[in-house]
Amino acid sequence: MYPLLRSLLFRLDPEDAHGHALALARMAGRLGPTRALLAAASRVSSPMLRVRAFGLDFENPVGIAAGYDKDGRAVQGLCALGLGHLELGTVTLRPQVGNQRPRIARFAAQRALVNSMGFPNAGVDALLAQDFGSPGRTRIGINIGKNKDTPLEDAAQDYCALIERVGDRADYIAVNISSPNTPGLRKLQDRAALEALLGAIARTRDARPRRVPVLVKIAPDLSEHEVDEVLEAIAHTAIDGVIATNTTTDRSGLPEEAVKLPGGTSGATLTARALGLTRQLARRTGGRLPIVAVGGILSPQDAVDRMRAGAHLIQVYTGLIYSGPFLIRAIQKELVRTCEREGLSSVFDLGAPSR
Repeated sequence: MYPLLRSLLFRLDPEDAHGHALALARMAGRLGPTRALLAAASRVSSPMLRVRAFGLDFENPVGIAAGYDKDGRAVQGLCALGLGHLELGTVTLRPQVGNQRPRIARFAAQRALVNSMGFPNAGVDALLAQDFGSPGRTRIGINIGKNKDTPLEDAAQDYCALIERVGDRADYIAVNISSPNTPGLRKLQDRAALEALLGAIARTRDARPRRVPVLVKIAPDLSEHEVDEVLEAIAHTAIDGVIATNTTTDRSGLPEEAVKLPGGTSGATLTARALGLTRQLARRTGGRLPIVAVGGILSPQDAVDRMRAGAHLIQVYTGLIYSGPFLIRAIQKELVRTCEREGLSSVFDLGAPSR
């Protein structure tokens, strides 16, 4: 059924199509019988899928990445898909329109997207005004970013203020310093800037009555030396985990017209690069640092590969666009089948050799 729906959605501007898909998810979440039917069709229940990461228990390792539901408008509908976690945002302190449209381009033959969104969102007040309802067993993460007009030297003020604001609604917080669509943002991944930023964030996290795990989302375009510096900054500031990766500025594997587009690439052309970085992070840290793997997970086998590489959790986004919402169920079923075939008691054991 999804191929037919996709053919209709792909006739629309990509951003408009996404808006319609999110509206359908919101509607399904608001209608109790529809939500229950969706949950019954989506749920895969197995103790093999349970994972513990950064102090939290997850029903399964599969989540939806930030950017899909920026303003928390469809939480109940999306959670009915059987998610282990849902990451909202990226949210900023003040509302932000983002970059000029059109700002998403599809490359269907390559199962890829190029986006230059620029953190469009209604602001943190609007996100917190949403009624998330009951997400059930799904953990809620909130991804935070600085406003475009906030100078880099003041970025810590934005991030710390956001942690104070969202800390009571989030199971974990993701710090986005790796989007290529906010000018200069990736400079915050430089060692000195990153350690200063993460130090301020950690102090804010630790001073709150309720300690919420904080993760940092990094780019796939870092060199091995830069990755090591990021890991050192994370270790020195006791950040709870890493999300790997954001979109890439590399256009390898895409048609020539993609080279001229601003923004970052997601989808199948990112798969190998993101997988390699997950493996590198797991080996560098001996599995001690929880890794949320995202980028180029478009099939159940991609998800298995990412868990084998040492990921604790995985996230999908572009895969939902090309494969549909039941990709989440298909991934969970394949993870269970793989564990059964290999005599493993947990999906976490898939990554044991990489840790």
